[in-house]
Amino acid sequence: MENRGQKYHRGRMAEALREEITALVEGELGDPRIGLVSVSEVQLGPDGKTARVFLSIAGSEEEGEQSLAGLKAAGGYIRHELVSRLGIRQAPEIIFVLDESEAHGGRIDELLHRIQKRRR
Repeated sequence: MENRGQKYHRGRMAEALREEITALVEGELGDPRIGLVSVSEVQLGPDGKTARVFLSIAGSEEEGEQSLAGLKAAGGYIRHELVSRLGIRQAPEIIFVLDESEAHGGRIDELLHRIQKRRR
């Protein structure tokens, strides 16, 4: 069972990682493959050694894949910058994941709307 202090620390660390990764992606990465990307959430693993970074990418699916490839290529630089900016000994391994919750949410809304129409 995880105690509250560890859970609180992991939450704070995930939020700090999200803020710093957002700043890096929006301003400092010069890779032309990376398009309009926003970091929606960071989930830190239970051991703190891995971080899943959920990304919302504007554009087509092909542009999304290119942006994801560019971010994966810049992973080492991002980890290095996180160590220096956050003052931590070791940055977690970063796993970039496309956040498809908006698409799923839109589909769910559409289905609910259809059900409402049928009931009338």
